[in-house]
Amino acid sequence: MSEARRLAVLRAIVEDYVTSREPVGSRVLTERHQLGVSPATIRNDMAALEEAGYIAQPHTSAGRIPTDAGYRVFVDRLAEVRPLSVPQKRAIETFLSQAVDLDDVLVRAGRLIAQLTGQVAVVQYPSLRRSGLRHLELVPVAEGRLLVVVITDTGRVEQRFCELPSRPGHDGGPRLDEGTLGELRARFNAAAAGKRLTELPAAFVDVVEAVGPDLGGVARAVADLVIETLGEESEERIVLAGTANLARPEAIFEQGLSPVLEALEEQVVLLGLLTEMSGDGVGVRIGHENRLDGLAETSVVASGYGTDGDTVATLGSIGPTRMDYPGTIASVRAVARYLSRVLPG
Repeated sequence: MSEARRLAVLRAIVEDYVTSREPVGSRVLTERHQLGVSPATIRNDMAALEEAGYIAQPHTSAGRIPTDAGYRVFVDRLAEVRPLSVPQKRAIETFLSQAVDLDDVLVRAGRLIAQLTGQVAVVQYPSLRRSGLRHLELVPVAEGRLLVVVITDTGRVEQRFCELPSRPGHDGGPRLDEGTLGELRARFNAAAAGKRLTELPAAFVDVVEAVGPDLGGVARAVADLVIETLGEESEERIVLAGTANLARPEAIFEQGLSPVLEALEEQVVLLGLLTEMSGDGVGVRIGHENRLDGLAETSVVASGYGTDGDTVATLGSIGPTRMDYPGTIASVRAVARYLSRVLPG
């Protein structure tokens, strides 16, 4: 019973501190919560929680605040995630379904998370390496030059110019009529059907071998360009929204706001963090669990999203460790689910 009661005391401290932003004392707990024990017992429980490292006394205040470890116990054992209301769910679905393209839907998703949580939203673009190829288009733009358009099953579009080698028996660059180009396009799309982009190199080898020596050089140039495009690290991008929320009075950082803002500018680091958190369900990293000095006073709540049950990227919310964890988890989870539904497929 004592452990259950101490967990109840910890829950009350976390909830009161998140709401009031003030250290919580035993008298306040007695007045606000029906814990069924005397103030002296609560003080003993608070002493035990402090000794265990779940709460701490800031400065000379008589009250206590949760530590990173205390928030972790709250998230893992005590937090009750509140589902969003029907109007909230309907608003999310309507807002995302009105997007005109992939860029628009990701920006909208970021704005939604920032508005729902009052924190910073971060949305990762679908990774090319975890996407499928919906269509490959070949457009002649000049003699010996093609525009190669890669359209993924998540709606991402990449365009590259391809300089073509000379074909045997032809002077200068190759002259590709529409029929020949159409056949080549059809072969590439047929080879890519149902495959992840990481599986395309082997499939494209078969295309190059099948078209024969006359078109082999052209097919190889296109295949090499597509594979090179998919392997570029610069293709990984994120959308940030709600950064100004960190300047609100309730967002208090002992070390100041600058370290957090500097960390948010390190997009490669953020991408790595999101990738680490892209497993099943909603993940939560609290304070020093982020292993990045600039985010040591923040928590990150993140969830993967994708199509047909496959995670293609991650989105999340970043805010002070003193955050509304149940509300943030519910918001991130809801937006991830609806974003998965409205992604082009």
